[in-house]
This record gives sequence, C-alpha cells and structure tokens, in this order.
Amino acid sequence: MPQRSNIWANMDWVTVGLYLVLIFMGWFNIYAAVYNVDHQSILDTSQQYGKQLIWIGAALTLAIVIMVIETNFYVFFSYIIYGVTVFLLMLVLLVGKEINGAKSWFAFGGVLIQPAEFAKFATGLALARYMSTFDFNLKKIKSIAVIGLIIFMPATFILLQNDTGSALVYFSFVLVLFREGLSGLFLFLGTLVAVLFILALILPNMTLILVLLVAAIIMYLILNPKLNQFVRAAAMLAGGIALAFLLNLIIGTKWELADVLMAGSVLGALVIFGYSLQKRFGNYIIISLFFVGSVLFTKTVDYAFDNLLEPHQQVRINELLGIESNPYGAGYHVNQSKIAIGSGGMWGKGYLKGTQTKYNFVPEQSTDFIFCTVGEEWGFAGTFLVIALFIALFIRLVLLAERQRSVFSRIYGYSVAVILFFHFTVNIGMTIGIMPVIGIPLPFFSYGGSSLWSFTILLFIFIRLDASRLENFRDSRNA
Repeated sequence: MPQRSNIWANMDWVTVGLYLVLIFMGWFNIYAAVYNVDHQSILDTSQQYGKQLIWIGAALTLAIVIMVIETNFYVFFSYIIYGVTVFLLMLVLLVGKEINGAKSWFAFGGVLIQPAEFAKFATGLALARYMSTFDFNLKKIKSIAVIGLIIFMPATFILLQNDTGSALVYFSFVLVLFREGLSGLFLFLGTLVAVLFILALILPNMTLILVLLVAAIIMYLILNPKLNQFVRAAAMLAGGIALAFLLNLIIGTKWELADVLMAGSVLGALVIFGYSLQKRFGNYIIISLFFVGSVLFTKTVDYAFDNLLEPHQQVRINELLGIESNPYGAGYHVNQSKIAIGSGGMWGKGYLKGTQTKYNFVPEQSTDFIFCTVGEEWGFAGTFLVIALFIALFIRLVLLAERQRSVFSRIYGYSVAVILFFHFTVNIGMTIGIMPVIGIPLPFFSYGGSSLWSFTILLFIFIRLDASRLENFRDSRNA
C-alpha cells in the first residue's frame, strides 16, 4: 500500500503558478479599471482594488486550508456540501438582498456573499461522487435522471433568483458527461436546439418552415435512396399540405400562409411516420420525428422569448443577432467595450492610460467587462497573453484530469475545466460582441470576493485530489 504522499511536493506547481499569475494580473487590472487619483495607493482598502487584495489574501488562505484537508473529506462529504449549497440557494430567495434585479446575495455588514458561485464546485463534487459509484451507467435511464437532478436543481433555484447567466453555466457539465461516455447524439441535439432557436428569431415564419421542409425532403432522399419509397413519402407530405390548404379554404379560418404550410407539413410527416412504423422504415421514422419536433420547437420559441425572458435579456439577444441596433441603449455596454478594446491597438495605450476606462465609458468595467481594460491598456499583445494563460490553464487541467487514478478525481477535474472554460468563453465573448451580455465574471480577473473564493475552492480541491492521486482512497469504480 502506498504511503501517504507529501502533498506540497506532489502539488502541481504549474497550475498553481498559472493561478497566481492570473489573480495578480486581475488585481492590477482592477486597479487600472477603477483608478482614483485621490486614492492612488493600490493597498487602499476603501477602494475596490484594496478590497480585492483582501479577497486575494483570504483566497490564498482558503487554498492552504483545502490542501491540508484529507482527500477523503471531499469524497465522503460531497453530497452534504451539495445539499448545504442548495439549501442556501433556496434561503437566499427568502432573505437575500436584491442587486441589479437579482435576489442572489447574502449581506453580512458590508460583505456580500453569492451562494450561486459556490454551488458550482458543490455540483461538481456531487456529480463526481454519483458518477463514480459502482452501479452508475450512462446507458441507464435512472443514472441520466439522477444526473439531471444534480445538475438542474441548483440551476433552477438560480433562475428563480433572476440570475440567468449563472444558471447557464450548468449546461457546461454536459461536456463532462460526454467525456464519460454520453452519446454524441445529445451534443448534436443540443447544438440543433441552439441553431433552431436562433433561426426562429431571425427568419420569418414562412422562410423558416420552408427551410425545415426542404431539409426534411433532402434527408428523406439521402437516407433512403430507393426511389419508390421516396415518391410515396413525398406524396404523403404533399397530400398533407394540400389537405391543410383545402380545409383552410373550406372552413375559412384565415390562417396565415406560413401556419397553413406548417400544419400541412406536420400532418404529412405524421402520416409518413405511421406508414414507416408499419413498414419498419427506421430512417423515415427518425426523420419524421425530427421534422415534427423541429417545427413544434420553433413555434414555442416566440412564446418562450416573449414570456420567459426578461425584457433586457430579449433586447441583448436581439442586439447580438442584429435584429435590433441601439448603440446608445441596450447595446451601449458592448459598443463601448469594443471601442475600448479596439482603441488599444497592438501594444495598448499604457498602464493607467486607458481613456475609455478612466472616464467611465465602459459600465461594469471592474467586473463583467474587466477584459476591456486589458484590451485598451495592453493592446492585442496583452489580450493575447491573457488568453494564452487561460488556454494553458485549461490544457493543464485536462492533462491532470486524464492522469487521475480514480473516476471521482477525473470527473471532478473535468468539471473544473469546463466551468472555468465556460466563464472564460462567455465573458470574453460578450465583451467583443459575439455573445449576449449575461453577466458572468472572468475567472480570477473580475472584482469580487464570492467569485474569486469560489473559483479558488473549485480549483484547489482538484489540485488537492491530484496531489494525492497515488494514494488509495475509496472509489467504487476504477479510472
């Protein structure tokens, strides 16, 4: 049996080094973002940069505490940690403080704590614990149902807090499931849903139904090239459409042309489905279900967009998709962000010399839009360096996850990687205008104690697991 290893000697110092570089680069950029000539000391705790140093000190203390705790603690208490965070997510709905329309914060004097940030690492632990049990199997309905419950329970309570951005982070766990054997079909379906959602918003109803109809006809022809079967399917589809137009004419419902075409094509596809089920034409069954499901989904998009999303979220999505353009209204944040980043040129304006930043043209410049400060003052070279450091961290985390001897550690390691990657991608994407503004921080850079502490806990639990990877600790499955 291997002896207990020296965690400090076995600690992955490359990952720790990247972490330290990122948090201190973030601190210096927060100083630049909210620099105040009347409070020039970077240690001034009355300013955000001084407070951030306190958060950094506390985060480093947390990291040390995490490293000295036994590895088995994170395995055995994973469900309890998860349960506590879910309880806090429910509690904050009752007694939390509302900021910017989101009731997501506990206020303790002048300190604000956001439980949604800590629920991410807790969900990663619970997911790793369940997926490392002996009877877990991604092919079982029960296993998938439990995974869905673990992931979407905290996401649901976060949505109720009106914090859509934090809730969307939980979709990144799908990548962990994919690594553990989830069929690529789920990723395909997820991508398809996203594409259909976008098409439903940007295309007129008639154009959209024609696109789906043509796609279905092409798939009918490609996946079953027997001409006689294709002709029957085409005839059924045409018959359904003709019947819908005839009924609309006789009854006089005065439906729009697009709605009649949609109803007729769905009717025809259902007839093809019934016929194919009888004849056991598997490809036609799948295509028919795909077509009907796609049409019905796109019809629900307008309702969901108008009734489930907040007005500011609707406007941001419309801005992103080019449906609306208001650089002085809803698009102001992104417009000013792109101006700031673009004005930095190749080498930037110089540290503390960013005019867009100094004169508060960029809102939320120390939190959600901290990357603007990097682009304006450090230029392309600086942004390239920051992005390269993050990519190096992600690659390192994947390599560490792959070398784990326990399933628990590997799954948790991938959870860390995908959560950080999601934050990184969306945050930088929204500052350059390729993703909607959903208000999530850039890991280790954005101002705030909750986000820095949660990312630190998230990362260092994995570093602790990796430092003890050669030890024997209980794990129902072998990696």
